[in-house]
Amino acid sequence: MDPIDMMVTDYNCEYLGLSRLCLMESAGKSLAEEVGKIAVYTFSKPVKVVIFTGSGGNGGDGFVATRYLLNRGYDVDIYMLKDNIHSKDAKVNLEILKNMKPRLSRLNIFNLKTLEDINNCEVAKSVDDDFIILDCILGTGIEGKLQTNIKRAIEVINESSGVKISVDVPSGLDPLTGEADDLAVIPDYTISFHKIKTGVRNADEDVVGGLVTADIGIPFEAEYFVNYGDFLRFNNRDYNSHKGNNGRLLIVGGSFDYSGAPAIAGMAAIGVGADLVYVAAPEKAGEAIKATSPDLIVKSLEGDELSLDNASDIIELSENVDSVVLGPGAGISEDTSKLFNLLVVKIKKPIVLDADALKQVDLSLIKNREDIILTPHIFEFKSFFKVNNDLKLDIDTYDFKKVDENITEFQKITRQIKGSVIVKGQYDLILSGNKFKINKTGNPGMTVGGTGDALSGIAGSLFAQDLSAFDSAALAVFINGLAGDRAFEEKGNGFSATDLVSFIGNVIKDGLC
Repeated sequence: MDPIDMMVTDYNCEYLGLSRLCLMESAGKSLAEEVGKIAVYTFSKPVKVVIFTGSGGNGGDGFVATRYLLNRGYDVDIYMLKDNIHSKDAKVNLEILKNMKPRLSRLNIFNLKTLEDINNCEVAKSVDDDFIILDCILGTGIEGKLQTNIKRAIEVINESSGVKISVDVPSGLDPLTGEADDLAVIPDYTISFHKIKTGVRNADEDVVGGLVTADIGIPFEAEYFVNYGDFLRFNNRDYNSHKGNNGRLLIVGGSFDYSGAPAIAGMAAIGVGADLVYVAAPEKAGEAIKATSPDLIVKSLEGDELSLDNASDIIELSENVDSVVLGPGAGISEDTSKLFNLLVVKIKKPIVLDADALKQVDLSLIKNREDIILTPHIFEFKSFFKVNNDLKLDIDTYDFKKVDENITEFQKITRQIKGSVIVKGQYDLILSGNKFKINKTGNPGMTVGGTGDALSGIAGSLFAQDLSAFDSAALAVFINGLAGDRAFEEKGNGFSATDLVSFIGNVIKDGLC
């Protein structure tokens, strides 16, 4: 499991009502149980356990484990390399240990603030091998070169004769690649929670030791429901960034009768943070879009509808953007169909196919593209994939078998392509190969015209900001639905797509806090 996926899952547990404090308690208890098994296997008796902690949640797991280990009869020494604990849950559990005064348990807490403190600690001086060291220093929190005191602590651990156990990821090891840029703990065992991290799984055994996976009670739903944790995939912009560094998007759509759709998509894209949004539309639609918003850069194309005559202009525009949305308000005609089928072949940037593009693009032309998102409702889905049965998106139930069969049916169909598919419904289903996510935001008021165009603009904007197709699709429906929920709270079912778009910025702001 990628570290970011685990962090997202942890956060999303909270929105099921399972707090991260509860998860830390479960992790610490499981850690103590696994340490106990290793101790019995190795020593046949309780021995001293020395826990090295840092400033994050990994140290919090160690603080919790301390209580359970003490109750099992172990002596525990905690070596704190940081006293400025960042994790609020870790702080809570450290405070519990500090409140245990007068001390009736065999616990000692040492603050190793300097290199001298580290060099003079018992582990650094001991030649005995009758103890266990728990590495709770960094976990998944490694960034760049190690601080001097952290590096020295890792050296002390590696030089020790005791049994070494790393928690989640050996400190210093990249949890994604399984490599160490500087120095890493070389443990006898690595205990991972919920699922083994990608880097740990791929690393050689002499780097990570024996692997143990501890269940800490995270439900499947926390992995598969989209929620605020998914904002962790969406980076806050760099303060040193310049115009265009945070995404350039091209929207191709509009027709004589429909100019609102591409404008709504464009404004939604800006709301999500794209720096520059271009709209390529037929001339009269382009004029209307310009009048709608001065924030959109409009390229007016010849004719009353999109056609092959516009292909070279659109392809040239696409070369200077990060992603492209095809379809909003384009209308359906033979000329427009020919254009869209040419564009999905010629444009090499990530593409979102929406609305009228879905009705006209041939599946065979996009089936091998991973960098593509489709945004159909159920009728568009059945038409695009040529489904002739009475397929429905029906997952609003506690019946596991019914949900499993319904999702499996959609997966069998969408595996025809390598891209990602959003099936819009009461609960949205996002699919890509064997992966899927479920989104539960949104409300019946979103049947109003234009909300689907907003979704395509959001997805295109996220795509332009370096999210993958699947992550862009999943986060897009969450943001779109949440903005719709905010609009409903203010205006009831009478809200418009423009109202929805006006809430996107606040949704993003809340999500990135």
